[in-house]
Amino acid sequence: MYRSPALMNQLHRQMHSQRHRLPILANRVVSRPCDVFINHRGIDTKRTVASLLYDHLVRHNLRPFLDNKNMKPGDKLFDKINAAIKECKIGVAVFSPNYCKSYFCLHELAMIMETKKKVIPIFCDVKPSELKVVDNGSVPKNDIQRFSAALEEAKYTVGLTFDSLKGNWSDVVTNAAAIVIDSMGELEERQLQRQIYSGIYFPKH
Repeated sequence: MYRSPALMNQLHRQMHSQRHRLPILANRVVSRPCDVFINHRGIDTKRTVASLLYDHLVRHNLRPFLDNKNMKPGDKLFDKINAAIKECKIGVAVFSPNYCKSYFCLHELAMIMETKKKVIPIFCDVKPSELKVVDNGSVPKNDIQRFSAALEEAKYTVGLTFDSLKGNWSDVVTNAAAIVIDSMGELEERQLQRQIYSGIYFPKH
């Protein structure tokens, strides 16, 4: 796709401005919405791919959300997580052997899908065909339907696969981060194009 020099210059100026603008109110830094929500099962991947990816994205000036990094004592779990998902631009779903046993993982995935975020799946030590919601009677039927629909959509989304017995953690994290960064650029470019074409964006001279 051809991108005019003028459009690219405007895109770069806007991205640079957004990366370095820190809103301040009453001498206090106001937290900004996250860019990337990392959906994962803690007992499987928190200390490996989830935390490594979080740190990698931070080094690239992005704002990822990872529960143990962004939440503090007193935060209401669902309120904080739901708000982060609604605000984010991209969801990274790290699927693992115990993923589908977690109500929270499936709830987050369903919200990501329902809010039409771009999803980047990472299938870590698990095949897409092995992912399924188990109805043990403790989860409401409507949630079972939501979770199953979200899983089916994720299973048919092109993603990364990783075998921890054979692969290198740094490789999958680097590849995932590169996809996230490229996707962020595409999303911001489309947003800028919409603003330019609708007459909302006025570049400074």
